[in-house]
Amino acid sequence: MSKYVLVLSASPRKGGNSDLLCDQFMLGAQESGNQTEKIFLKDKKISYCTGCESCYTSHECALKDDMAQVLDKLIAADVIVMATPVYFYTMNAQMKTLIDRTCSRYTEISHKEMYFIVTAADSRKEAMERTIEGFRGFTSCLEGAKELGIIYGTGAWHMEEIRGMSAMVQAYEMGKAV
Repeated sequence: MSKYVLVLSASPRKGGNSDLLCDQFMLGAQESGNQTEKIFLKDKKISYCTGCESCYTSHECALKDDMAQVLDKLIAADVIVMATPVYFYTMNAQMKTLIDRTCSRYTEISHKEMYFIVTAADSRKEAMERTIEGFRGFTSCLEGAKELGIIYGTGAWHMEEIRGMSAMVQAYEMGKAV
């Protein structure tokens, strides 16, 4: 059965290391007959949550930007891939802002298969655990979310440095297995 795979790329650079891993994951998922879509967060206007609490009663965010459309896609997806470069041992601001803005409808993002992609110059997987724990903090709030895989793009500092590394193959294979 075909699945709708939504890939959230928080890379600030198209063609950056985490973005390239997103493309490999998508290629594998497409070759397995799945529908894929990538949202490049840099191209979206997603403002910071202001804590106004209007979403507590209306389940709609008072801010009018691109987040409403992204939320619709998160809710519709069968599979969600969250990809970020690691900055100072955690996810970047683009990804954290997106997570915070799900507040108005996060209870509707339920029963999803979740995959995480992280890239960093550091070559130790342990150095990325805070980022993974940040993702897990979010997904623990989602009913029925199942973490099915993590791709660690370690040792990649400069743009496109991930090419030729084992993480590229891993991303493709993990996408193919969706």
